[in-house]
Amino acid sequence: MLNNLKLFLDAKVNQYNRPEFIENDPIVIPHQFIRKQDIEIIGFFAAILAWGQRKTIINKCRELIVRMDNAPFDFIKNHQETDLKALLGFKHRTFNDTDLLYFVSFFRQHYQQYESLEDAFLPSVTVAREQPVFREDFMDENTNASFTLQNSSSVCYVHHLVWPESNIETMLNHFRSYFFSLPDFPHRSKKHVSSPQQKSTCKRLNMFLRWMVRKDNCGVDFGIWTRIKPADLICPCDLHVDRVARKLKLIARKQNDWQTAVELTERLREFDPQDPVKYDFALFGLGIEEKF
Repeated sequence: MLNNLKLFLDAKVNQYNRPEFIENDPIVIPHQFIRKQDIEIIGFFAAILAWGQRKTIINKCRELIVRMDNAPFDFIKNHQETDLKALLGFKHRTFNDTDLLYFVSFFRQHYQQYESLEDAFLPSVTVAREQPVFREDFMDENTNASFTLQNSSSVCYVHHLVWPESNIETMLNHFRSYFFSLPDFPHRSKKHVSSPQQKSTCKRLNMFLRWMVRKDNCGVDFGIWTRIKPADLICPCDLHVDRVARKLKLIARKQNDWQTAVELTERLREFDPQDPVKYDFALFGLGIEEKF
């Protein structure tokens, strides 16, 4: 029974993990770029804005690219204050120009210190540039009590961090704290970046990680990050994936939260422990293309 399900899902992965199926998917947006940082930046925006109709998501991302002069990384690194006027008025559902301006500010601070956005997800990153300054006001109210001074960082930097062995849950919790570590972050923007601490499935961030980390030469996922491993990824669990996975009895948990995404991924690891998230193609394709 288990082997039959694996064969079925493997066939669906092969069917949907192809460039011809990404034309109507938000991942088509970062595929417009070659430079690593452009792919990271616009890929992150495409993932964060990925709610609602896919056609609208793609159109909004294209609008954002135009507002950034068709060069996201160059805009992030080199914009002047007057250039930010081009971003005013941008809106997609509840994501507006206040959120956008903060995201741009974060990216600028980050890329002044690091070559890749991958570093933002790695609590163990150590760069001996300055001593950390503990900022209690940046601590999330749900932060684990075991987080101490030696785990903390100066504003928007992740220096001298000492963590237990990292996993995706740790990375996502860290990323959210790091992302909102600038002193002027708008509290309204926190709803756009989820974490397991909020019991969220973190669908958008897990999807973004899949895009950046998986590398199979099929022309869909980019595989431009190497320090996070495909075996450690968590399956993006949206409504389509959740519905199909339950029909296939891959999920028993009643809720739809972080533990649900973990449960699904553990089941998928039974089929391929090194690349469980490839089955996102199968589950999503069955749900949205075949109405399974």
